[in-house]
Amino acid sequence: MVEPDVLRIAGEVLSSRLWVGTARYPSPEILIQALEKAQPGLVTVSVRRLNLQAPQETFLDLLLGRFRLLPNTAGCFTAEEAIFLAQLAREALQTNWIKLEVVGDEVILWPEAEELLRAARELVRMGFVVLAYAPDDPIVCQRLADIGCAAVMPLAAPIGSGQGLRDPERLLLLRHKLAGIPLVIDAGIGSPADACLAMELGFDAVLVNTAIAEAQHPVLMAEAMRLAVDAGRKALLAGRIPRVSYARPSSPMEGLPFS
Repeated sequence: MVEPDVLRIAGEVLSSRLWVGTARYPSPEILIQALEKAQPGLVTVSVRRLNLQAPQETFLDLLLGRFRLLPNTAGCFTAEEAIFLAQLAREALQTNWIKLEVVGDEVILWPEAEELLRAARELVRMGFVVLAYAPDDPIVCQRLADIGCAAVMPLAAPIGSGQGLRDPERLLLLRHKLAGIPLVIDAGIGSPADACLAMELGFDAVLVNTAIAEAQHPVLMAEAMRLAVDAGRKALLAGRIPRVSYARPSSPMEGLPFS
């Protein structure tokens, strides 16, 4: 009997391999419409952007009870800041899941490895389910996995850049090195083709924000991303043909006249 293809993280099954962010949308109404089309497994929200005491003053009240939320520590530059926000989110949203972000520069938003590892180690010790935004560095990603992060989320390109998978070979190396560890592409996706390729490379999910939110038609793009993720996953499971350097006829030559 073939087991169903499900995404399981920290013992929990997620409904979709497409995860979606909530920033940069033209309006809260378009955000909700896009999320409904995307049918995401997780919806990330920045703790810094939310009024957790009065959710009706932000879009949080539109999300609660409708989507599974994953708070993140976007905007943190130190481990202490990230740990504080994680604790705040756990108290307010009643979840021990946290998307850990610690960056070293406010312009390039690149993960700061030393502070990231320090924060991850402490949050895991405190009982958080840590999903860590990481550089596409095999050593850093391996250390995050060794610490006990429930998922490692390497970037494919700088956040919001839409550049796509800048180094597929590096990402494929990560996939092979961290076999069995949930890996999620967490930045750089620009089009459904990028999301599809990430899934074909064997990644467990993709997180998409700007590529949907700033598309000319965000709701349509959200649907396209969902279909692309599904297609890429099915392609991986189906097994593509090998690349060869010569032609192979589609029709057999045996049995033809004069053969």
